[in-house]
Amino acid sequence: RDRIEEIRALSERPELYETLANALAPSIWEMQDVKKGALCQLFGGVRKKLMRRARDDGGNGGDDEDDGDGRSDVAGNRARGEIHVLLCGDPGTSKSQLLGYVHRLSPRGVYTSGKGSSAVGLTASVVSDPETRELVLESGALVLSDQGLCCIDEFDKMNDSTRAILHEAMEQQTVSIAKAGIIATLNARTAILASANPVESRYNPGLSVVDNIRLPPTLLSRFDLIYLILDRAEPERDRRLARHLVSLYFEDAENPGAGAAGVEPDVPADLLRDYVAYARQHVDPVLSDEAGAALVQAYLNMRRMGGRNHKTITATPRQLESLIRLSEAMARMRLSRTVSEDDVAEATRLMRVATQTAATDPRTGSINMSLLITGHADDEDEAETAALMP
Repeated sequence: RDRIEEIRALSERPELYETLANALAPSIWEMQDVKKGALCQLFGGVRKKLMRRARDDGGNGGDDEDDGDGRSDVAGNRARGEIHVLLCGDPGTSKSQLLGYVHRLSPRGVYTSGKGSSAVGLTASVVSDPETRELVLESGALVLSDQGLCCIDEFDKMNDSTRAILHEAMEQQTVSIAKAGIIATLNARTAILASANPVESRYNPGLSVVDNIRLPPTLLSRFDLIYLILDRAEPERDRRLARHLVSLYFEDAENPGAGAAGVEPDVPADLLRDYVAYARQHVDPVLSDEAGAALVQAYLNMRRMGGRNHKTITATPRQLESLIRLSEAMARMRLSRTVSEDDVAEATRLMRVATQTAATDPRTGSINMSLLITGHADDEDEAETAALMP
């Protein structure tokens, strides 16, 4: 009961959003928007059915959740609430360190490396029971992190067969098994936080994200947020980063984990972990009329970013679904049962920040979602055809 009172008191802080973001990975310098995206991932959106008419549940978004064996989740037609985040960019930019922090804060988290992971290691393997000698399934990382978070480092080091199984797990939230006479569909309702390095070690700004990290566009398009983290040579920024890193080595031995100024974060890690667990278990926010209208307008604004070039796709329905999930996560973070317009505004900002870096066409400098959907800009074929014409 004392812990619940602490959680309630924390939720009433006026600067709750910034406070929780600062408590996430305090030793990592700046990267505030990346931390906020990871924070939204920890809270997650709301899983829901799509088979009924809107608003027939009386405003209760949690009636259809099945926290038992999850069979209805496998059989039903549901929209996922889990938020997937990809961190890509230069080595040494604290991507792996952030994965470690988020993994420890998740109430049910699994950490693995793409380089050493196989398809069966992520899904399930068939083993012989030592007592009965019968063949049984042994769960992999995605199944073990069901209703939790799976952190995958070195995502780009996975082979093609391992990455292929992620398509189903990331969108349908299930893993299908057909091995040794065992045919089963397992729940994998997990959010995925992955990190990837460029194929040539350093990120080439003259190429798109797809060309730099060599991941299939069909997989990239399933991530709600894709952050590009680059190591740019800027003297003033380098000086502040160096001072921050040096200050970490002068922290008090009796006060481990203190920030750059030698001060502990306002929210201890164990309280933040319990806060996330409480919010995910007890709060299922629903959209208000104002939030719904704001989401529609935000999506239309994103679609209009293409301007007069109708070939350029600046947003797809998947981006709208991502906005809904991010908005629900913002409301859940406040322990609110209703998504507000402010939640939609911040979700839109987070989406815009991520999109501006990951989906920017290096040739034109404009946003083009086709780079993540198909791997190339829609107008490339048209330009090549025009160049070949006499």
